[in-house]
Amino acid sequence: MQLQWHEKFKVLINNRWLVFVCAMWVQSCAGVGYLFGSISPVIKSAMGYDQRQVAFLAVAKDLGDSIGFVAGSLCEVLPIWVILLIGVVQNFVGYGLVWLVVAGVLPALPFWVLCLAIFVGTNGETYFNTAALVSCVQNFPKSRGPVVGILKGFAGLSGAILTQIYLMINFPNESSLIFMVAVGPTIVIIALMFIVRPVGGHRQVKPSDNSSFFFTYSVCLILAIYLLAVLVIEDLVNVSQAIITLFAVILILLILLPVIIPIRLVFFSGPRPPAEESLLSEAQKQEASKSEQDVNEIILSEVEDEKPPEVDSLPASERQKRIAHLQAKLFQAAAEGAVRRRKGPRRGEDFTLMQALRKADFWLIFFSLVLASGSGMAVIDNLGQICESLGYNDTTIYVSLISVWNFLGRVGGGYFSELVIRKYAFPRPVTMAVVQVIMAIGLFYATMGWPGEIYVLTVFIGLGYGAHWAIVPASASELFGLKSFGALYNFLTLASPVGSLIFSGVIASGIYDYYAELQAGLSHQNSEAMLAIPLRDDDLTCLGTICYSITFGILSGLCLVATVLSLIVVYRTKRVYANLYGNSRS
Repeated sequence: MQLQWHEKFKVLINNRWLVFVCAMWVQSCAGVGYLFGSISPVIKSAMGYDQRQVAFLAVAKDLGDSIGFVAGSLCEVLPIWVILLIGVVQNFVGYGLVWLVVAGVLPALPFWVLCLAIFVGTNGETYFNTAALVSCVQNFPKSRGPVVGILKGFAGLSGAILTQIYLMINFPNESSLIFMVAVGPTIVIIALMFIVRPVGGHRQVKPSDNSSFFFTYSVCLILAIYLLAVLVIEDLVNVSQAIITLFAVILILLILLPVIIPIRLVFFSGPRPPAEESLLSEAQKQEASKSEQDVNEIILSEVEDEKPPEVDSLPASERQKRIAHLQAKLFQAAAEGAVRRRKGPRRGEDFTLMQALRKADFWLIFFSLVLASGSGMAVIDNLGQICESLGYNDTTIYVSLISVWNFLGRVGGGYFSELVIRKYAFPRPVTMAVVQVIMAIGLFYATMGWPGEIYVLTVFIGLGYGAHWAIVPASASELFGLKSFGALYNFLTLASPVGSLIFSGVIASGIYDYYAELQAGLSHQNSEAMLAIPLRDDDLTCLGTICYSITFGILSGLCLVATVLSLIVVYRTKRVYANLYGNSRS
């Protein structure tokens, strides 16, 4: 009996569902950058910084969160546990140094040192994200959408999760939040770093996988509703420390709940039924015939390459004869080994980053992401001032709302994109085009200044922005392969800060300052008492829908342009998705 349990424990450690659940836990503490809004006031007051210096710290944080080339490249040559360990060291050293300075343990260091420390600490996130995504996408190659959506969703919620745990511990001073950011993820990820890894998950397909994903989605939905309720209660009611502790304990139990899935599969499932044996046998047959299908696909592609341009202008019957004749010649040449493929891989095969950068589809996805995700990030970055301009004094509830909708968008985006390709074999970027239209509608609603615009904006932007980060990584892995997925994913993450830099740093702030100065000038003209008071930049505040309505209109148009780019990708990749998922339609 003891030997049997020992064998089952070994099976558990190598179960792909355990890897997936542990990756969720890694992601639950991997988004320390989302806590910068809570950390920055502590640094500002302790170090005596002004707002401009805090803005530079935020830039360092954003750069650290976006530059993941090293993590993506190292992931191709190093074991996953080494990738996680590098991230742990960066997180611990970076934020640990910030805590030592802010807490007064070390003397004050030059400002650039703190910028560098925050950059290094936040850059550790890219290693956590890369390790979790690469491992799970390889373990669930036929469920990439749900897997990416759930993992990215937990990363988005990590800020709220860490905040609740911090409130439960009730540290004596505010600088302890930085200490928890340095130590908390370090402990969790060191405990899990030898479990999160590729384990040949494509050989562990079970008929119960659908029910396991359903259970995971249910936990995610309950978790989002619970966190939203807790945030609202803590914002409206002065709760006691005992209640805060109870909230945090329930939250931790909800996060741990998915571990039931691998435990049930390993310890409480009976012998493999005949239906499952036939399922695995069929999967092996498909795997064995894959190379033959690949050859056929190459031949069909060569037909497109070798076909003379004048063939398209021929009558349908004649054109079909010419194409059939050319195809027969190519099959004969293939049998004789005479077909020479074009240099480099084809869509659906494994690309390196440099090879992908030479493909139009990759750049279409990137620029579509710049326009749509950058628009979403611009709204999120300016949400506090948007709320103030509309007359809302307490902005924290709306920031929390958009975070929860962002989480649901990531989880839902993965689910619905998978549904679209499984049932209809449509290319996954179709769902990206749909969520970009949703974002455009929400931004247009805000442009018009219709009632409840802040609620519509938080829902539509939160859902749309979040969905992108479930759909795009899965699409990239399908079109450009899994071999260099880490590098491809980390390059695509640059789209969001690039878009935000242009749309928020130039467009939104420029329009806001223009109307703020205009309102300040009118206020000076209408009040003689203020004529003697010089206008300062700190006094510039814009009020009313005019502050952001033009920006919303521009961003709405950009989301529609992004939709067009996504639809072009859909048209160009429909054959790839038909080959990948054509047999999965029910």
